[in-house]
This record gives sequence, C-alpha cells and structure tokens, in this order.
Amino acid sequence: MSEARVLVVDDEPGITQLTERLLARSGFVVQTVNQPRQGLRRLQDEAFDLLLVDIRMPEMDGFALMEAAQRVQPDLAVVIMTGFGTLETAMRALHEGADGLILKPFEQGSELVKTVRAALKERQQKRETARLRAIRPLLEMAEKLFGETSPDRLHELILNAIEDYLHSPHAGIYQRKPGEATLALTAGRGITLPPEHSRAEGGPVGRADHWHTPIWVYTEGPGEPELQETITTAGLGALLCMPVERAGGGLVLLAGRSGGEPNFELADLELFGILARQADAALENARLYGELRANFQKIEAQQRALVQAEKMAAVGRLTASIAHEVNNPLQAVQNCLHLAGRAELNAEERAGYLRMAEEELERLMTTVQRMLDYYRPGAVDRRPVDLNELLTRTLALLEKQLEQGGVEVRSDLAANLPTVLAVSNQIQQVFFNLILNALEAMPKGGTLTVATQHEEGEAVVRFRDTGIGVRAADRERIFEPFVSGKEGGSGLGLSVSYGILTAHGGSLNFELAKKGKGSCFRVGLPAGEAR
Repeated sequence: MSEARVLVVDDEPGITQLTERLLARSGFVVQTVNQPRQGLRRLQDEAFDLLLVDIRMPEMDGFALMEAAQRVQPDLAVVIMTGFGTLETAMRALHEGADGLILKPFEQGSELVKTVRAALKERQQKRETARLRAIRPLLEMAEKLFGETSPDRLHELILNAIEDYLHSPHAGIYQRKPGEATLALTAGRGITLPPEHSRAEGGPVGRADHWHTPIWVYTEGPGEPELQETITTAGLGALLCMPVERAGGGLVLLAGRSGGEPNFELADLELFGILARQADAALENARLYGELRANFQKIEAQQRALVQAEKMAAVGRLTASIAHEVNNPLQAVQNCLHLAGRAELNAEERAGYLRMAEEELERLMTTVQRMLDYYRPGAVDRRPVDLNELLTRTLALLEKQLEQGGVEVRSDLAANLPTVLAVSNQIQQVFFNLILNALEAMPKGGTLTVATQHEEGEAVVRFRDTGIGVRAADRERIFEPFVSGKEGGSGLGLSVSYGILTAHGGSLNFELAKKGKGSCFRVGLPAGEAR
C-alpha cells in the first residue's frame, strides 16, 4: 500500500502542494491537478489507486468527478475533501460511494495519511467481499459443468455462466486446435469479434491466447487506442478475454458489455479466471469422455466379433468330430438299401437289411437332434435345469471327439443335485468350452473327470483334467479376455464362460489339481433360485 498511486484534484494550488508533500513523505506516488476536467483526462490516461478530490470546484464538483472517475476506473478508492463538514455532506459522500472524508484545513499530516490508508484498506475489503460473493455461486456452477458430458450443452452452460455471473450479455468461446494459428468461435451469444481478431496478436482474443494473459479493454479510460477502437467498432463498451493454457491447443473465453454499462472490476477479472479454468476442465472432461465412449464402443464391437468368431471356431471343431457320426450311418444306410434291393434275397434277409437301415437312421436323427439342441436359441426366461442331464448330453455330443483325442471320461454325478434356474443352452456352452479346453490341454490323451456336488446352496460342477495345466503367471488373469496359454488361442472361451455364469449369479474358478498335475475348473450356480 505504500506505493499506491494517488491523484489529488483541488482548485486551490496550496492544498494540492500540501497534500502532495504529506503523502509523498509517507511513500505514496502522487500527482496533482487544479482543474476537475484535467483530472478526469488524467484518469482516462493513467491508472490510479485513489482519488483525493475537493467537493467545491468550478465547472464540476467533487461528487460529479467521483462518479465519472469510477466509470473509468471502477476499483478506484475515493476520499472527499471539504471545508464544510456537515452531517449532510458526510451522508452524501457515503451514499455516492466515497471511501473516506477529511476536513480542511488539515490539522496534522498524519490525519491525512491515516484517512488515505483507511480508504485504500476499505476499498480492498470491498473488493474481497465482492469476490467472495461472486465465488460462492461458482461452486454450484462447477457441479453443473463437471456433470455434463455433451459438448453442445456444456457450451450453453458456459455462456449462461458468463452472462449471469459477469453480467455480460455478450459472450464467446474461442478454441484453437493443436498446430493451428487461429482460434475458431465454438459458441457465442450477443456480439462476438470477427475471425481477424482471433489470430495471434491480431486482436484482443488472439493477443490473450498468444501472450497467455487476460486482455481487459474498455472505451473510457486508459488503454491501448487500437484495442479500444476495435471494441467500439464492434459495438462494445467493455471487454474481457480470459485465456487458459492447455497442451497443444488454446481456449479463450470472451465477456463483453455494451456501451453505457458499468466497466468490469478487478473482482470480475478474478471471477472470470476461475470460471475459465473450470470451463476448460469441464470441456476437457467432455472430450475425454467422448473419446472413451467411442473407444469403448469400438472395443465392444470388436469383442462381439471375436466372441462370434470363437463360437464359429467351436462349431468347426464340433462339426469335424460329428462329421464321422453323420457319415458312418449314412454309408450304412446306403449299403443296407443296396443289399436289400438284391433280387436273390428272401423276405427275411431283406427285412433284416431294412431294419439295420432304420436303426442307422435313428442313430443319425439322434446326432442331429443333439446338434439342434446345442445351437437352437434358448429361451430368454430362466427355467429349472438338471445339470446332470445337461452334462450327459454335452459329453454325448463330444464323445467322438474325446475318443479320437485319447481322453477317457470319468463321471461322478451326485444323485441329490438340485436343479438350477438358468438358460439351458448358455450353461451348455460353458460346459462345452470347459470340455474342449480340457481336450486341448491333453494333446497326448489323458483323463477328464466330471463331478457334480451340492455345496452350501450351490450346485457345483468340477472339470478336472490330467493335462499340461495353467502357468502360474496366467492364473490371476485367466478369465480376462484375450489371455490364452494356447498358441493361436483367442483367449475368449473362459472369458465368455465367466460372463455367462456371472450373469446367472454363479461363479467360475480355477483350482489347483490335488496332485499338482493338470487343471480343475469349478462351476457354481445358485441352487433353485435366480440371482
């Protein structure tokens, strides 16, 4: 406060000389004028912290000068000097917004200095109060900004905030993409500046972005004539451009007031800075959310495609094993029909061949029915499912493939196993995936033990093989998508199975084999109730 700039306006030269000497001695930077209009011009050209003005002066009294001065410099502190210290004068000074009143002649220099310092302190407290009053609503606005992820709606919220909190009917959001020299108007309201003023150093918006500093322009008062002419031509009386530094690009918010409206104050500048930082963070969050959503949709589409590919691969593996089951009875039927057609056969022999053909056809129909049961879309509603029966059908479907792989199947099915509420073909797909995994884990043959149990409200199925097992490094991530211990494996079989069981309220866990060889997978489903 000791280096505060003070302008003294009094039509008596003796008073201005005295006040300059007393204030300068206390460390203030003082300028004096003896004509009120000259003092107003000085205020329009230079920035001051305090105006010390006499009430009674020719052409313009102190109250009129104070009103004009505060339009030019809204944060200016004012102390009224008067030789007629009445209660009416004091009340009017307070009403007009003066920060202090002192009577002439000064009895002591310390009284003048004390009054000036008190006025500067009073003005500072008023600014702090205004700042706090303005910041509180910003906290509420922050919740709205950070809760919005749509860029268009977010732009509207930012423009509303500028209009409401800065009392600025003219507002704009300018953004510059990385590598570009010009900011583009993303959203605006009221009067906005044309593109040539958003280039680097080309106007208020461009300069704010280029210099990374707020640009504050008003038509009445000190300032750069070029910028003042710019906003006057645009139809504005005051302008604030607030930049926000960001990686690669740039963001500048614009707030404007029309001619004749009050100028911005320092509290407005600080408020705008807070709002701009909040707006920048909210815009960045919305951008990242948009990218995340797009990436998630892309990954989701890819995962659906891979799951479908895994299912088609399973169809291929199953079809290869069933081809023999289908081809053998067809050949048998063909042979039987050929033999039955021979003329030398008696009726009994012909009937025997036809009976054999009928048996092979029934065997073929059973195999086809099993395939239809597996691939037919299941009901959306969950229904009671007997897991023992479902396991038996699945093993029968894969019997030929297991036999060709040299895998011996041992079943230990609990007689008292409760039913579960489930989508039958989805649980069958889980069993199918786990059996195929066991088959592939035993390339040289082995034993697959399938056991069911009733454990603490769950129907449990365990698939235990004597294969190569699961590497210790893969055990924690074994149910994650795309994690596979097989060369060329998609890593989706266990992930898809895990998702199906989780959706049923069940679980899929990996258990270490008792003798340290092979793998064991535990399937658990709630007994008798849907979850």
